[in-house]
Amino acid sequence: MDLLQLLSWACIVFTVGMFSTGLSDLKKMRESKSTDNIQFLPFLTTCLNNLGWLYYGILKLDQTIVLVNVIGALLQIVYIIMYIKYTNQKRLVISQTLTAGIVLVCGWFYFSVFLPKGDTQLSQLGLTCSVVTVSMYMSPLTDLVKIVRSGDVQCLSFSLTVATFFTSTSWVLYGLQLNDNYIVVPNTPGIFTSLIRLYLFWRFASVNQSLPSYKSMHI
Repeated sequence: MDLLQLLSWACIVFTVGMFSTGLSDLKKMRESKSTDNIQFLPFLTTCLNNLGWLYYGILKLDQTIVLVNVIGALLQIVYIIMYIKYTNQKRLVISQTLTAGIVLVCGWFYFSVFLPKGDTQLSQLGLTCSVVTVSMYMSPLTDLVKIVRSGDVQCLSFSLTVATFFTSTSWVLYGLQLNDNYIVVPNTPGIFTSLIRLYLFWRFASVNQSLPSYKSMHI
């Protein structure tokens, strides 16, 4: 097994593991028959991100990217369906889902019809997916500032933090092997934000004796 194949398997295992952390929220929803303290938008944005990278993987003919994002998108769809089933704000959640669907269709139409096939199409799609991924990794930074001020890390998921660190590292190394900056650049912030969160867990461990609770797909 060469290095690229090894990194490919690492990307698959760690990324699927990261997506699977949402199963704890799924279990919580089924047991409580409610969506209290569980956020919906992370599921929706992660699903859109998965579908964007899936299209990128298909155009690039990269089986690793395709497989990971097929699994990720299917998991997010399950989370979304279960959330809609148990939420008390069905109208809001459904409208957000429909809006995301419209954005997805418009995006597909733009990249498939308006852009010329080949490098231009692939590069613009890669850039768009990269921007979305970076924004998802950077979005929890405001929460980290609040944690520094309060010293309470219970709103963070330790398992998701570890999974994100290994996932981001694997994709950065994989992208370097392929010389693909659209893979390397968006995953680099995931390494740094994960290290910051790990430091916060260590820093405030004496303040929070109980294990950190799970938080849905905030990466």
